[in-house]
Amino acid sequence: MKHILLATAASTVLGGAALAQDSVNVGIILGFSGPLESITPGMAAGAEMAFTEASESGALPGGATLNVVRGDSTCIDAAAATTAAETLVTSDNVVAIMGADCSGVTTAIANNVAVPNGVVMVSPSATSPALSTIDDNDFFFRTAPSDARQGEVMAQVVADQDIGNVAVTYTNNDYGKGLADAFVEAFEGLGGSVALSESHEDGKGDYSAEVAALQATGADALMVFGYVDQGGVGIVQSAMDLGAFDMFFFGDGMYGQSLIDAVGDDINGKVIGTLPGTEGPGADAFAAIAGEAGVDPTGTYAPESYDAAALISLAMAAAGGPDRTGIRDNLMAVANAPGEPILPGELAKGLEMAAAGEDIDYVGASGVELIGPGEAAGSYRVYEIIDNAPSTISYR
Repeated sequence: MKHILLATAASTVLGGAALAQDSVNVGIILGFSGPLESITPGMAAGAEMAFTEASESGALPGGATLNVVRGDSTCIDAAAATTAAETLVTSDNVVAIMGADCSGVTTAIANNVAVPNGVVMVSPSATSPALSTIDDNDFFFRTAPSDARQGEVMAQVVADQDIGNVAVTYTNNDYGKGLADAFVEAFEGLGGSVALSESHEDGKGDYSAEVAALQATGADALMVFGYVDQGGVGIVQSAMDLGAFDMFFFGDGMYGQSLIDAVGDDINGKVIGTLPGTEGPGADAFAAIAGEAGVDPTGTYAPESYDAAALISLAMAAAGGPDRTGIRDNLMAVANAPGEPILPGELAKGLEMAAAGEDIDYVGASGVELIGPGEAAGSYRVYEIIDNAPSTISYR
C-alpha cells in the first residue's frame, strides 16, 4: 500500500457540491472490533487498495484524491454502528461509504443515517435477504450476493455429498436467520430433511448444551451459519470435543484461518464451506495486484471490498465530481454492460472513460454484475479444509 490518508479533520465536500476538490473524504465502516475482527483487516486493505489506485491515477475529476476515514461497525452493535456512521456522514462529510459488513448493522446504518442523508453505501458482505427490500431510495448497493442465493448453493452442495438429513445452528441475528431459512427451504425442496434448526447466541463460553441438542437429532451433518470469531467457532470446538458430528458445512461467516488454528488438526477433512468467489481474468488480475500490496487475494470478502471501493470511485468519475446523488445515479451504469470491461489494476482507464462519458463495464475482482435493486448476481467458491487450510473444490 503506497499511501492512504486517514482523515483527521472534516473536508469541505458537501452532498450536493460537485466541485473539484484537492481531497475528497470517503468512508470505510467495518467491524474492526467484534465477531469478524480477524477478517476485517483484509477487507479494509482490499478497499483501500482501490481507493489508493483511484487517487494515484490522477484521473478523478479535478485531479482529486480520496481521503479514507474509517469507522467501526462492531458488526453486532447497531447503536454503536449508527453513531460511527453519523460521524462519517455529518462530521467527516464523506461522499460515500464502503460498508458496512454484517447485515444487522448495515440495515441500521442505511435506515438511520445513509439513506436519510442521501449517502451511497456499497456493502461487500451484508448478505441478508431482508436487505433486498429495505426502503433505500436506491442509495444501497452490495457486491456480495444475497443469502437467498447462498442457501440454494449450499443446499445443492450438501445434496451432492449424498447427505439427506442435517441439523442447523445459526447466529441469532438477521444474517444467521436469513441464511438458515434460505438453506432450509432450498434443501427441503431438493428432498432433504432438516432435523432441527435453532439459533445460538454469540459470546458464550460453553456451547455443550446447544451441541447436545443438535447431536440428539441423529442428523448426518451439522450446518453452521455463524461467525468465525464468535459462537460459530465455539459450536465447532464443542462438537469436536464431544465427538458429536463427523461432517460440518460452513456458511460464509465461518471462513477464516483463525477458526482452523483454534480448532486444530481434527477439523481436517470434516468441513465443506461456501463463500462468494469467482475465477477468471478479474480474479487473476486481483490476485496479482493484491500480492504486490501484501493482501491475501483469497481473504474473506477482500475482492468484494476492492470492488465496492472501485465502484464508488468510478461512479464519482461518471458523475463529474464528488456529488452524493451523482454517485448513486451512475453506480449501476459503471457496474454493468454495455461498455469496456474494466479489471482490477485498470481503474485509471475506467476513470478516464467514465469521466469522458464513455461506457464501461466494471468486471472487477468478483465478476461484478448488479441486478435490481443494486443486488450482486454473484457466484460462490466451494472449499474444504485440508492440511489446516482451505482448499478450493469448485465455483458455482
